[in-house]
Parts: sequence; C-alpha cells; structure tokens
Amino acid sequence: MIDRQIIEQIVERQLEGTDCFPVEITVSPDNRINVEIDSDTGVDIDLCAEITRAIEAEVDRDVEDYELEVGSAGLTSPLKIKRQYEKNLGNEMEVLTRDGRKLTGVLSAVTDDGSKFTLEVSRKVKEPGQKRPVMKTEPVELEVSGCKYVRYLIKFK
Repeated sequence: MIDRQIIEQIVERQLEGTDCFPVEITVSPDNRINVEIDSDTGVDIDLCAEITRAIEAEVDRDVEDYELEVGSAGLTSPLKIKRQYEKNLGNEMEVLTRDGRKLTGVLSAVTDDGSKFTLEVSRKVKEPGQKRPVMKTEPVELEVSGCKYVRYLIKFK
C-alpha cells in the first residue's frame, strides 16, 4: 500500500508559494489516491495536472499500481478544514446539524482551533406592539462536529 504521508509531502511541495492548500488526501487499501485542493482565488486545471505529474514522477506505477484523482473542492462540497471556513467568512452558508436542523446565514466567525463557527441567521420575530413580525439577525454558534455539513449557499436570482 502507498504511504499517505509521501503523497502529502509531494502535494505540499507543489502547493508551496501558492494560495492553494490541501483539503483532503486519501489513499485506500486498494491504492486509490484522491487529492482534493482548494484556494482563496480558485483552482485551475493546470495546477491539478502539475500535481498529478509530480505524484506520477515520484510514485512508480511499475512498483505499485494505483489509481490517481486530483481535483478541486467543488462549490457544492461541504467545508472540511478551518482554512475553508476562513475563506468563506462573509459568505452565505447552508448548515445541516446532526439533530436535523437546517440553517442558512452568513458565516461571521470561526474559532482559532477551527472547532466552532458563528452563523448570522435571520429570523422573523414578533416584537411587542408591532402588527407584523420583523426580520432580526441573531448570531448562532455551532460546533463543527455537531454538523453533518456546512456548504456554500448557491442562489439563482
């Protein structure tokens, strides 16, 4: 089986000096290598091809056969690491908690250790003396481990 740390080192070397970062690197027991990267500005296919060539140059297919996939974290992919939360500060997000609540709001903060984040959620609130409910924005602090997914909310206008 191919060592995951070797793949991580190759990817880190290729991403050095760029605003790109690895999101997830997996190596399955049957040697399926999956490298997912992200960037603050965007990932192009040329960078994915460079990483693929670098891995193929250092990991010999004649010694150990493998399947390799290098790609970017998609727009609809859930956030997995702290840096992705930081990248999406100020963006509207969709959250599904483990207890089944679905929330939408603006990602406003993430803790230093990346275990919690704050979502600014708008809700209708009936104010005393008002005839109609008004929209109020409330901060909701959530734990990353308490969420099934947190992903960018795509709206078509």
